[in-house]
Amino acid sequence: MIQEITISGNSEIPIRPLIESAIRSELRTLDVAIHRTNQRLISFQEKYDMSSDEFENRFETGDISESLDFIEWLGEIKTLALLNAHRQTLRGVNFADKRVFSGDC
Repeated sequence: MIQEITISGNSEIPIRPLIESAIRSELRTLDVAIHRTNQRLISFQEKYDMSSDEFENRFETGDISESLDFIEWLGEIKTLALLNAHRQTLRGVNFADKRVFSGDC
């Protein structure tokens, strides 16, 4: 779905570089958050000797009983999906005359 917004400001300072900078900053923040979340997922996988995919399937089918660790693990899985979706969305931002982010920030 293509979404379009118009941004205007009443300042002498050009707004486009500020917006590009804000998006780059948010992408760096998301990269750090994704890395940290992946590290937490690795810790759970090592602790319980199963992949996050296997855990999620077993948890959702009731094969594994609820525990604080398992609820946290599931939360980390959901968080990673959300962070990746946000990152993908921001990486797809285009200005009318060019793509803002074509590679690494």
